[in-house]
Amino acid sequence: MTAKDEDTRITASSGNVFLDMGFDPAEAEVMKLRAEVMIRTAQHLKERGWTQVEAARQLGITQPRVSRLIKGKVEDFSLDMLLTLAARAGLHTELRLSA
Repeated sequence: MTAKDEDTRITASSGNVFLDMGFDPAEAEVMKLRAEVMIRTAQHLKERGWTQVEAARQLGITQPRVSRLIKGKVEDFSLDMLLTLAARAGLHTELRLSA
């Protein structure tokens, strides 16, 4: 066994990778929502078969911005903008809060 093998630890996830990374719980929840909306929107664009140019036209943004969306550059998009893009792509959002 090498020193590298001995340093490997497995930690159970909380279900929110951002919380697991040490972000403030409120910030981690927003980041998780942003990532989920981004992933679903990118999947939807792929399912529609749109090129990045066509997606840009439909979403009202530039092609480089579509590229960042598809690549998962979550830091480049607010939750508000991601929800707007999802709606422009034809997705419907629903928010559920629980204690």
